[in-house]
Amino acid sequence: MRLRFLFVGILALAARATAQAPAPAELHLRGDRFKPLTASELTTEQKTLVEHLLSGERGTLNGPFNVLLRSPEMGDAAQKLGAYIRFHTTVPVKLNEFAILITARALNVQYEWAAHHKNALQAGLSPAIIDAVAVGKRPPSMQPDEEIIYNFTSELVNTKQVSDSAFRAAVDKFGERTVVDLIGTIGYYHFVSMLLNVDRYPMPEGTQPELKPLH
Repeated sequence: MRLRFLFVGILALAARATAQAPAPAELHLRGDRFKPLTASELTTEQKTLVEHLLSGERGTLNGPFNVLLRSPEMGDAAQKLGAYIRFHTTVPVKLNEFAILITARALNVQYEWAAHHKNALQAGLSPAIIDAVAVGKRPPSMQPDEEIIYNFTSELVNTKQVSDSAFRAAVDKFGERTVVDLIGTIGYYHFVSMLLNVDRYPMPEGTQPELKPLH
């Protein structure tokens, strides 16, 4: 019994230490409309979000998190969902990155496109497929699983609906859980894209936007 209470006490102390972990001296945040915050400006809740981001699988504050620090409780919930979608989804990595690129192109999000362009190449997605999506064209040559992802994702982001044929093909190939995870990817990256677009989030220094206007 004493060991049990000791163990519980150790866990409580560890949780308290994590919650009170100091933010790094320099955050190196970027932003435009939302001014980049400094470590000295952070509230306790904001410091908790920073600690969770830097200690988790993401390990970075890049992307929408300078904006989400303005609502740290929502930001912490969002980063947990994003970590699942990035690192634990049942959608195969290459196909998940494909769906993210289709979403980023539809919402014209330069930073998101650049980041996931690299990820998609590393995951094995064909450069020809990426190039076609970048200019708003249907890729001319896709594997069957890639075509299913393309049809489902492009229909959902462009028409806000999914046809019976695209839905059935996705369920038959991947199963219902993976289809729900795919919808989660598309929805989460709409959320991220809106944050970045409203902020006019800048590209990293020395890089240029890759996407050209479609119209």
